[in-house]
Amino acid sequence: MRVIVGLSGGVDSAVAALLLKRAGQDVAGMFMQNWEDDELDSACRADEDRKDALAVCAKLGIPFHTRNFAAEYRERVFAHFLSEYRAGRTPNPDVLCNREIKFRTFLDAARELGAEKIATGHYARAVHEDGRYKLLRATDADKDQTYFLHALDQEQLGAALFPLGELRKPQVRALAREAGFSVHDKKDSTGICFIGERDFRAFLSKYLPAQPGELRTPEGEVLGEHHGAMFYTPGQRTGLRIGGRAGSAGEPWYVAGKDVGKNIVYVAQGAQNRWLMSRTLIAGNVHWIAGPEPAPPLRCEAMVRYRQQPQSCEINWTDKDMNVRFDEMQRAVAPGQSVVFYAGDECLGGGVIESTDVPLIAPGSELAP
Repeated sequence: MRVIVGLSGGVDSAVAALLLKRAGQDVAGMFMQNWEDDELDSACRADEDRKDALAVCAKLGIPFHTRNFAAEYRERVFAHFLSEYRAGRTPNPDVLCNREIKFRTFLDAARELGAEKIATGHYARAVHEDGRYKLLRATDADKDQTYFLHALDQEQLGAALFPLGELRKPQVRALAREAGFSVHDKKDSTGICFIGERDFRAFLSKYLPAQPGELRTPEGEVLGEHHGAMFYTPGQRTGLRIGGRAGSAGEPWYVAGKDVGKNIVYVAQGAQNRWLMSRTLIAGNVHWIAGPEPAPPLRCEAMVRYRQQPQSCEINWTDKDMNVRFDEMQRAVAPGQSVVFYAGDECLGGGVIESTDVPLIAPGSELAP
């Protein structure tokens, strides 16, 4: 079977290619360049990653391909990213990148080269049972990436292989070291891929000019000034520059919500402040991996952020949106992020968080009396 592995230049995709080659598959590698800008450091990092991916293919003795998907990425992922920040939400571009680029554009390019399957270094599992494909959590719960893969459909899952699904990260690095890969100790990439190590606020300011505004408590007291409401997300602690205040407890301050239209960022003191806690959320653009949606109400578990422990909840929905009610209060749920549903190890799908029952976190809404 012809398989093309999406090589990022990192250790995970390198070991994915290694395992497939050892399993006797007809393997090739493809390096995808998904971002271009005018900054030299960005181009240098991409070139370094490409060379690392090429070295892996040379070591394994497999063909190496490279494709530039920067135009597709800007159109299908980055434009949405900017639109969401402009509207006051906190988007997750990795979800859209997987659906539109890694498992669509890359898949199309691999098929043009005669591939039957594609493979990636994601920590996830896919199985075919009862006539459908299921997306399952990885054995290594700390590395599981099904949260970012929940928007894939049956065709995409059917064409995908996840060789690392049963492995833990130390095992992956050990395999890379034994194979003689120079990337065996390469640092994992973190954060948003197209920003890299650059300052997030400085990067976003190039595309969305921002104006300073007031930092306020929910009660209306002005505590300071922010750099621009779009840069802040619920639960954020860093960058607020609020020191100790007379007559207040010594607990840290957190972003509790924002009003982009009025350019106000609301802050509350204490990690468990009531303005940070919510029981329900409304989600839109819901996608079910297996196809037809189940009949409501549905009892399952859900995650509202990556690496969160799945939380018990009940789901009800209409033709327009979905109401998710958690058994326990949830902290700092952010509109624009994904809520992803699970039944045990199976990832059922997910949607985009539109609002919560905390007025401060509902974009454009007014404070409750």
